[in-house]
Amino acid sequence: MKKTLLTIVVFNFIFLVVSCSSDPHPDENASEELLPVGVLQMQPVSLPVSAETVALTEGAKEIEIRPRVGGIVLKRFFHEGMAVKAGDPLYQIDPEPYRKALAEVEAEFLEQSIRVVRAKTEKERHEKLLAENFVSQRAYDDAYSLFLLGEAALHNLKARVQQSQLDLSYATVRAPINGVTGRSLISEGVLVAANTSVLTTMAQISPIWVRFSFSENELIRFKGRLSEQNVDAVQLILSDGSVYPLKGRINFAASTIDPLIGTQQLRATFDNPEQRLLPGQFVRIRVVAGETNNVFLVPQRAVMTSDLGRYVYLIDENHTVIARPVTVGDWIGKDWVILDGLQTGDHVVINNHIRLRPDMKVNPQLLDTSEVLSITS
Repeated sequence: MKKTLLTIVVFNFIFLVVSCSSDPHPDENASEELLPVGVLQMQPVSLPVSAETVALTEGAKEIEIRPRVGGIVLKRFFHEGMAVKAGDPLYQIDPEPYRKALAEVEAEFLEQSIRVVRAKTEKERHEKLLAENFVSQRAYDDAYSLFLLGEAALHNLKARVQQSQLDLSYATVRAPINGVTGRSLISEGVLVAANTSVLTTMAQISPIWVRFSFSENELIRFKGRLSEQNVDAVQLILSDGSVYPLKGRINFAASTIDPLIGTQQLRATFDNPEQRLLPGQFVRIRVVAGETNNVFLVPQRAVMTSDLGRYVYLIDENHTVIARPVTVGDWIGKDWVILDGLQTGDHVVINNHIRLRPDMKVNPQLLDTSEVLSITS
């Protein structure tokens, strides 16, 4: 019995010695086991104020092509949807009736010119005879009147010649602007009426217009009404997310808020030399106007979402995790713009979020910008 008791005492003594020697610094081991997390120290920045919205493209000029003279359409010179330049022929209306009308009025003009020459000669002869008292004043007046009437008729015929020349030129329907043709609404052999029949449509797409609007709440961010004077930049974002390489400018800004939908209507113009943009496209417009101060940039992966909104994890001076609600703005590259919720010097966690929980002790590791980029890329 004594031997068994002695054995138990010796065993317990050896166990205590081994336990104490295996963990001589329990506090140090505990700190080494803390989860390492990368943190970014917040510094305020100044950023331009911007907002995006859906927009619709439209031709800077969208017109209907109508003939100025009537007749039978003999030929169409363009393919539907092709780009044409101002002055290019689009349709040919039968010109023969207008050639004939021009020839007739030119003949009348020539005939009247001869009459005017004869009337002028007669007037000058009566003028000499009157000076020598061989004719009466009445006879001279009659000759002079005939000359004036002849000149008046000649001027009238000259105007008719010019009109006939115009009518003949109008038989070839030409493009009034640089643009893209629409679908042809008539075919060869159709009789069209002057100034009434619609032959086709055209849209000027360089420059191209983009129509959009901003709500009253969005205008508050810009501190009021937008106009050509206070907008710094206008960018167009295509459907694939790429930014259109050419900058735009505001060419219309409504002076009132639409009471039905509570928005300010705006329009921007963009050069479109390669015709990448076509009327009727849905795109996005980014407007930059003014500047906002004391905001923070946080990598997108550091901002999380819950039922209560967006939040980030902070590390306090005791190396404890804190969940902080934040108000976000727009994206800039791979960063969120934080409008509210952070202060200068806050340490925001940018990795290991899945393993974190509030009030958890961690081992924070301060990162610089290059290290943050390598983590977030």
